[in-house]
Amino acid sequence: MKELYIKQKVFSLSGKFTVIDQQENDVYYVEGSFMQFPKTFSILNTTRDEVALITKKMLSFLPKFFVEVNGQEVLTIKKEFSFLKARYTIDAAGIEVQGNWWDMNFQVLQQGEVIGQVNKEWFTWGDSYKVQILNEEMETIIIALVIAIDCVKADKAAASSASTI
Repeated sequence: MKELYIKQKVFSLSGKFTVIDQQENDVYYVEGSFMQFPKTFSILNTTRDEVALITKKMLSFLPKFFVEVNGQEVLTIKKEFSFLKARYTIDAAGIEVQGNWWDMNFQVLQQGEVIGQVNKEWFTWGDSYKVQILNEEMETIIIALVIAIDCVKADKAAASSASTI
């Protein structure tokens, strides 16, 4: 089992942060596009090669995010039409999320087998997540999934604050 930690910088306008291991070594770099359309987040490995890309679809009725890993689209997160509470679905071939993914406490399953566990770290400055990787072949997909869900949450928070102005 491998443990990684995602810690976002609260006041970073560019959306840049790192994913670190237990020894606090950088494992991935995440770079968001600032003031660019469509909004994207690139996930880079330690040699700065892009291993995953998260893109928010523009000009759609409801928000939709696409996640590509190594050039292949692996999952989509989309908002469902609902009158009361915001509902989102995650579409991915053979990958399922169980638990409270909105509060960032969930398991990632592949064909019914747990391949990862995500838990929000409390009492930290900024959003921090502990990600346990049980199937290291799926590491990049799990990291991309966590960052994509966090993007959806940030997008919803921004939309909520804009609508109250």
